[in-house]
Amino acid sequence: MIYMKTLQKVGGLSALICAGTYILAMGLVATRLTPMLDESLPFDQFIAFYLPNQTLIFIWHFAMYLVNGAFLTLLILALTQRLKTDAPTLARVAACFGLFWTGLVFASGFISLYGWETIGKLSSTDPSQAALLRSVVYIISTGIDTSDRFLGCLWVLLTSWAALRTSQLSRLLNYFGLVIGIAGIVSSLAPALNALGFAFGVGVIIWWVWVGIVLLQNSRSTGSQPLNLAVEGRGLA
Repeated sequence: MIYMKTLQKVGGLSALICAGTYILAMGLVATRLTPMLDESLPFDQFIAFYLPNQTLIFIWHFAMYLVNGAFLTLLILALTQRLKTDAPTLARVAACFGLFWTGLVFASGFISLYGWETIGKLSSTDPSQAALLRSVVYIISTGIDTSDRFLGCLWVLLTSWAALRTSQLSRLLNYFGLVIGIAGIVSSLAPALNALGFAFGVGVIIWWVWVGIVLLQNSRSTGSQPLNLAVEGRGLA
């Protein structure tokens, strides 16, 4: 039980850190790093912006992908531990999608970190190759980010469903998770509704903060008692 309590506390802190990395990333994009999202920006203008801001861009990618991915893994494990007793099948399926998500988050992060570093180095010796590599990095990272968003939506959706069936976390929180999960999946499958992807990005920040608070509160209040208090919805999900 001590292990479970500790894991729930780690999961709660991890959820808050995940939210923090997204807030930092969105804040930088909305202020200092907006040109990084403009694929149509001519390469000479882009590289004139990129080179003076390389350190900040590295921090942006490192936080958004690697830090987020590491703590997201801990959160997934904590929620799986919490839900697997009363919804073993659903909890494990959700965990599979969640861990696939983290794998793609790390992949996109390393591609971005090393890709942009190489673009910066090539810009002074072979601008045409640097411009081509810029397009390649955009295409690959965008493709991976779309895929990992889809997996992340599935994880949030299935985790919220499992928690709702087993009376875990908070009922309102679980319904909120279902809504943002469905919105994110729709945006991933229908490019015309891509704006819903932004809604998922904002919504998952709220969801992470909410989950973090619930896990931390429960880890303090349960003491040495079993964390799983569900009395309804038992059995395979």
